[in-house]
Amino acid sequence: MEEQIKQTAKRLRGLREVLDIDAADAAQTCGISTEDYLEFESGKIDIPVSILYKIAHKYGIELTVLLTGEDPHMHRYAVTRKNSGAGAERTSAYKYQALAQSFINRKGQPFIVTCEPKPDSTTVHLNTHSGQEFNFILEGRMTFFINNKEIILEEGDSVYFDSGQPHGMLALDDKQCRFLAIIL
Repeated sequence: MEEQIKQTAKRLRGLREVLDIDAADAAQTCGISTEDYLEFESGKIDIPVSILYKIAHKYGIELTVLLTGEDPHMHRYAVTRKNSGAGAERTSAYKYQALAQSFINRKGQPFIVTCEPKPDSTTVHLNTHSGQEFNFILEGRMTFFINNKEIILEEGDSVYFDSGQPHGMLALDDKQCRFLAIIL
């Protein structure tokens, strides 16, 4: 995972340099301090997908490029076989598997997300990003946090929400929770 974080940071820094974007401007796009943004570019700490999404959206590039370094190329359809989507282990708590990384100009970003249990913690990191998001629980249970509300979601449940609102997830029952997430 450490090498993946370094490579993502390198792509993020390279994008900013190629587009001649000041670090302060990139930080403002992300809604964070310049110091925090430069920490992400350093490759020493993980970069939340919400930050990568904001950068990709603002500067008109595919999120896949920042996550994997590969350009999408399919125009009509893209097939992702079981367990073969580009993986991105963004934090120890969440693992993302991209489901449409080869389709160019996507309107949405579909992922299978695995939320690992944190038995000794009830602290949840809340994210925000532009747009809307749909989550459908495939396996397990989780508490979904949004705007100071806690909602228990079980297999077969779904939630659709304004992803500009602070939101986060916590797997329940000391088991992982897997869900389909589509970011629009």
